[in-house]
Amino acid sequence: MINAIKQDSIVDREALDFIELFYRETGRPKEERDGRIAEVQALLSEFGTYEHTVEELTFGAKVAWRNNSRCIGRLFWESLDVKDERAADSEASVAEALFRHIAFATNGGRIRPTITVFAPPQANGKSVRIWNHQLIRYAGYKSVNAVVGDPASVDFTEQCMKLGWQGQGTKYDILPLVIQVDGNPPKWFDIPESYIKEVNIVHPSIEEFASLNLKWYAVPMISDMILDIGGIRYTAAPFNGWYMGTEIGSRNLADTDRYDELPAIADLLGLDRTTNTSLWKDRALLELNTAVLHAFKSNGVSIVDHHTAAEQFMRFSKREQDNGREVNARWSWLIPPMSPAATPIWHQSNMTERAVKPDYTAQPRPY
Repeated sequence: MINAIKQDSIVDREALDFIELFYRETGRPKEERDGRIAEVQALLSEFGTYEHTVEELTFGAKVAWRNNSRCIGRLFWESLDVKDERAADSEASVAEALFRHIAFATNGGRIRPTITVFAPPQANGKSVRIWNHQLIRYAGYKSVNAVVGDPASVDFTEQCMKLGWQGQGTKYDILPLVIQVDGNPPKWFDIPESYIKEVNIVHPSIEEFASLNLKWYAVPMISDMILDIGGIRYTAAPFNGWYMGTEIGSRNLADTDRYDELPAIADLLGLDRTTNTSLWKDRALLELNTAVLHAFKSNGVSIVDHHTAAEQFMRFSKREQDNGREVNARWSWLIPPMSPAATPIWHQSNMTERAVKPDYTAQPRPY
């Protein structure tokens, strides 16, 4: 893989900055550091690029999580389990690696933060792309007047259908994995049902809530971002933590451009939807979030409420400051979408976001 693409003119500086960071934070001997720097410089001079060791890749992936300005759950960055799958060179081998990721990360519900890293783009045209936004996500089918399933998935669902995949047309069809290697036509792979853990959303005290037939999948595995380490951009590096309850209860199931379940919940609760002053949205939102947390916990699936997550972020911030590192943070992403003013992050509006690497960054969709 030594012929990986030299992606920009600053790759040399980014590479050496990263190597310095790696040796400084891991406390390895100066002689080893100097030897590695000389090796990397020689490779950059001859090939325009270099290859990370397993230790460097592991460190870089963890620090990328630590650096990411939009993540509230960074207290656990050191626990990230890094899977090196840079040798996977076919759609089938990539799919098998992704199945392993799903099984390992899900862990029967005791979710393990995990990233699987595939080879970066190569100068000879070799590359790996995962078309999915998340490894597990629900399909969305657009009809004349409505969407069945997840509206956020409509475009990708249409791409899957063009490739030959057919879902059952329900609200909760699991989409296939779509993998593209070396610029060849993409291939799709159904995820075996045994790998997929879902949670039926029930309420701890409102028995009728179950009649809404709501559910969600256990693990959010983001699969369309770049892992950017030391000048090398890994275009296929899916990663996961566990859900914060409001991601499901205040966004995925509640947003009007997603599942939009608040009206049905309000009607179930007998709330007055003819006026905003009844606060029917707030009351329905509270019960939905209560149900999400209860359902996940009663099924033994890792999840965190937004108040605990905010407190954990403040602990992370304090720990970073104690280690002499400035916290990279975008306030508007870190305040939770429910009761943000009741969390300590609300009062930290002076947070600053800056370009810092390693990091996870967006990339254009391949379709």
